[in-house]
Amino acid sequence: MPKAIYEKTVRQLMLDMFEEWQLQPGQVFTKTRALDWFASNYPKLQPGTIGAHLVLMATNNKSRLHHHPKSNGADDLLFRVAVGQFRRYEPGTDPAPIRELVEGDIAAEEGREPEDDEDDVDAAAGSTEFLLERDLQNYLARNLDTIESGLRLYEDGGLEFDAGGRRIDILALDRAGAFVVLELKVSKGYDRVVGQLLRYMNWVRTNLAESGQRVRGMIVCRTMSDDLQLACASIPDVELLEYKLSVTVSKVNATKLPVT
Repeated sequence: MPKAIYEKTVRQLMLDMFEEWQLQPGQVFTKTRALDWFASNYPKLQPGTIGAHLVLMATNNKSRLHHHPKSNGADDLLFRVAVGQFRRYEPGTDPAPIRELVEGDIAAEEGREPEDDEDDVDAAAGSTEFLLERDLQNYLARNLDTIESGLRLYEDGGLEFDAGGRRIDILALDRAGAFVVLELKVSKGYDRVVGQLLRYMNWVRTNLAESGQRVRGMIVCRTMSDDLQLACASIPDVELLEYKLSVTVSKVNATKLPVT
């Protein structure tokens, strides 16, 4: 069975933590203090999940876009003072929050790990693939049932899940309670991605899974190389999936105006 999920979301628990601390304007706290608070009060939550939420809530941290490319402002709660140090965000005093990745803005991609096999191809009219891996990631995270019925994100941190300093594209649970690690490639998948996936799967087995809890892996890309298919031929619990983007446009008749 998967680890228990608390009744409140991690975001709500963060707010409870701030209220308990009674943080004053300008008062700084550390990531370590937050981790210690959660370890004492909600020990089933992983440190990576807590760290991901601190990043998401930090209005001046560009990396928050990895966790939520578009924010409505509900998570604009913190200001990052230094590495591992935060204070409450002060509207009107602090710079405006970073909320959305501007499409085509290379600077906004700063800090993003380059994809080894990501093709530099624009999505032209009629394209059957996503332009950015993040687009594929966000779509699948919202539509996991298109991959497998009953598949759902792991707790609140299933997207860009922190796995010992590296990020799992999507971490999910299936209907039987098994962990499912999804590694995504927006274009062609090559055999070197197998090493990434197996590393993440074994990290989940070591740090998250309970005794006997199954850990599965999936590689999702536009097309599979022959080398990738051969590399996975004898690996149990690893599945290969190809996606296809399809858009249909239908003509709609204009409203007929009365004859005058």
